[in-house]
Amino acid sequence: MSPDLRPTRRIEFTLHKPWFALYWRVRPTLVIGGRGQPAQWGIGTWKVPADETVVVGVFLFNRVWRFGEAEFALEPRHPPALVYRAPALPFLRGRLRVNA
Repeated sequence: MSPDLRPTRRIEFTLHKPWFALYWRVRPTLVIGGRGQPAQWGIGTWKVPADETVVVGVFLFNRVWRFGEAEFALEPRHPPALVYRAPALPFLRGRLRVNA
C-alpha cells in the first residue's frame, strides 16, 4: 500500500522541561519511525500510522552532545498521548511514557 493511502492517527506529545534544568536554549528533537523532527516544549500533535507499531523517541542536543534520550514503541492499542520528561542534568536520560 502506498504511504499516502495508509490509515493514520494523531498522537499528542507533551514535552516537559524541569524549571531547574542545568542547561539553556536546548530544544527537543522528536524521532518518529527513524525520522527526526525539531519540536518545542509543551503540547503538540503528530501523525503516525494507525495500524502498526511505531518507535517514537525524543532527545536533546546542546551543540556538543546528545542527552535526555528516551524511546517508546507505540502500538495501535496504546492511547494516543505520550509524556516526555527531560532530565535536570545534561548527561542523564529522559523518561517517555503513555499518558493514561
